Amino acid sequence: MAEAETALGYEQARDELIEVVRKLEAGGTSLEDSLALWERGEELAKVCRHWLEGARARLDSALATREAADGE
Repeated sequence: MAEAETALGYEQARDELIEVVRKLEAGGTSLEDSLALWERGEELAKVCRHWLEGARARLDSALATREAADGE
């Protein structure tokens, strides 16, 4: 993932992805523009997945630490 993409916060990427989807659903764009929007949407979806996977890993780690502490 490019550094500029990872600099996007989850909310920023999500909001831009929503806008890309709206534009694609509205239609009226050329094939070239539609493809560019689709590619941008794929990039934004990757950014969102990256953030969500990181959040899941942090939650899993916190839960494992808590369970280990409870087991002592």
